[in-house]
Amino acid sequence: MINVEARGQHYQEMNVDAGVVAQTFLYPVYLGYQLQSGLSHDRKRYAYIIRNSRLDPNWASVSRDFLTITQRAVATMVHYLGYNDMLRIYESARRDHVDYNLAFIDTDFLEKKREAFDPEYMKGLFAYSYANGRRGYVWHKAPPIYEETLNP
Repeated sequence: MINVEARGQHYQEMNVDAGVVAQTFLYPVYLGYQLQSGLSHDRKRYAYIIRNSRLDPNWASVSRDFLTITQRAVATMVHYLGYNDMLRIYESARRDHVDYNLAFIDTDFLEKKREAFDPEYMKGLFAYSYANGRRGYVWHKAPPIYEETLNP
């Protein structure tokens, strides 16, 4: 609980992680229309988005009890909120002539997380990312679903 004061009244409140609304944003959508109006077309613009998550579906079998199903439903919803952020940002960048560059945990990272803060998983992820960087990471120019459509 967080103690707050508003208009002389004292309250306690809880806050939900903002990730359930939007996990990633580039700029407000309405700003893109201003960019299109010719004010900023005199220079090349770049967006580099680093998504510390996988974008492929995370299939899992769950027990048939209310709490487990609810937890899985929320986890799936949060995953796809983040995924849809990548799609929205891509569409905005394309519309506004911004060079889109995306990095994410790809399907070749095979280590499984065993708990919320799993040190072994985090070390493995760091080593994977470091090795990709050393090799000269090739940024994705579109989210995977668009890459599959554009380059079958």
